[in-house]
Amino acid sequence: MKLGIVTYMIAAEWDLETIIKKCEELGYEGVELRTGHKHKVESNLTKKERDEVKKKFENTKVKLVGLGTCFEFHSPDKEELRRNIEGAKEYIILAKDVGAEGIKVRPNAFPENVPKEKTIEQIGNSLREISCFAYDYGIKIRLEVHGKETSKPVYIKQMIDVANHPNLYVCWNSNMTDIDETGSIENNFNLLKNKIDIVHINELCNEYPWITLFRLLKSINFKGFCLAEILSNPEPERFLRYYKALFESYLKLASL
Repeated sequence: MKLGIVTYMIAAEWDLETIIKKCEELGYEGVELRTGHKHKVESNLTKKERDEVKKKFENTKVKLVGLGTCFEFHSPDKEELRRNIEGAKEYIILAKDVGAEGIKVRPNAFPENVPKEKTIEQIGNSLREISCFAYDYGIKIRLEVHGKETSKPVYIKQMIDVANHPNLYVCWNSNMTDIDETGSIENNFNLLKNKIDIVHINELCNEYPWITLFRLLKSINFKGFCLAEILSNPEPERFLRYYKALFESYLKLASL
């Protein structure tokens, strides 16, 4: 397992050069660039600017793991749904141009007065469309386990089953809703384990069963990125050093 960061929110105010420099200095091996932040890796970049972003990562050991988009496919408004699908396609092309592995998308809610089954089918069909599109560009689609109620792994599994596409993966998001009535995450983890491609981790000092998560990841021979999605801090470099040390300690405990 490798440690990286999500630029939401710890690095939201860093430009791209600062992100790469800090990751190198602090021992973070990869980064997911969240859209809408100061580094401005967005779909309006020119070809020259895209080439420059790609070159910056090629000249460093820091990997551009992906682009963290906010495209979502639950809206009953057909025009809004289409805007999100087409927007995702624009960022798939951007990901290809800048050398990213994939893009992250998400469910965010079940709309009121719409049957859940209908929303799940709509999301799944949308995911199939963008997964097919992304496949032709060599870009992975990663579905974040996200949103009010939609963050429950059982619903994520249903969306993936509807999509039924090999280029669709899961971004495990380390939500408290992963914990079932027995106090375990194992059953929910097992629902998605065959699709987990990246993992978002957050406050390692909270009550989430981190060591259990890392043991489960080891059990599936996960060798991907655990990406720190954490709040900003007045001393970010100092905080990130402690965070890395705690992460490594948990990994050792997970091996016992």
